[in-house]
Order: sequence, then structure tokens, then C-alpha cells
Amino acid sequence: MIHPLADCQAPIPESTRVWQFCVVLPKAQIGENCNICSHCMIENDVRIGNNVTIKNGVQIWDGMTIEDNAFIGSNVTFTNDKYPRSKQSFDLLPITIKKGATIGGGSSIIGGITIGENAMIGIGSVVTHDVPAGELWYGNPARFIRKIEI
Repeated sequence: MIHPLADCQAPIPESTRVWQFCVVLPKAQIGENCNICSHCMIENDVRIGNNVTIKNGVQIWDGMTIEDNAFIGSNVTFTNDKYPRSKQSFDLLPITIKKGATIGGGSSIIGGITIGENAMIGIGSVVTHDVPAGELWYGNPARFIRKIEI
């Protein structure tokens, strides 16, 4: 389902929902049974797996991979440039969100980071380092809180 007010330029599986005011650029790869909520932007060099939820107000920039069953909360901010400047080239810093990972709403993830399988980032956290699989991280800067039982 693609909402009539979405600008979806990439092929979208029938089982995936793209809601109003989303922009999906033509080379983005989006899997089955995803839910991309309103006011999202997805650039070209992006791979999104199956069963992914991306809540409202999230921008998915070039160089990002979001694996199966991941959850991205509302207004999560990703960056792919360590030193941004207007109208200048930059070194792309990819971000990988592994299978089953959850990122709480309002969190910020800097470029070059990997969030491990089934890891969880608490709401409002600022992630500046890789997060290992199966761990809960929280805070500013985000730090290890405990292992997660799955």
C-alpha cells in the first residue's frame, strides 16, 4: 500500500506500507512487510530488509542498511557525514542496523556506526560507538546498561 500523498519512486512490495508525505528515491531497496510511517525520507543507496518498522519523521540517508525485523522509533536522526559543510564533498560514513535491533524515538546515531543484532537503544540516546549484539544502551553519550534476554 502506497498512500496517494507519498512520492514513491522505488519499487515497493505489495505487503509494504508507505504512508503520507514520504519520499522514497528510485534506487532504494525496500523489503516485504515493512511499515514506513508518515514524513519519512529514504535516499537512493539504502537497503531495508523485511518486516522493518520506521516510525514518523525519520530520514534514511545514503549508505544505510537496515536488516530484517528492525524497529526505528519516531524522529530518530542518522548522520552519514562527520564534518558536514554546505555544497562540499564528504566521506560517506555508512550505518548498519542489524537484525532485530530497536532504536528508541528521538535518538541520534552518528555515521560509521553498527547497531548489533537484537540490540536496543533507549529513547533520546546519542550513539557515538558501535553497539554489540544483544545489549541495551542508553544516555548521552549512550553507554552499556545491561545484556538483553531474548
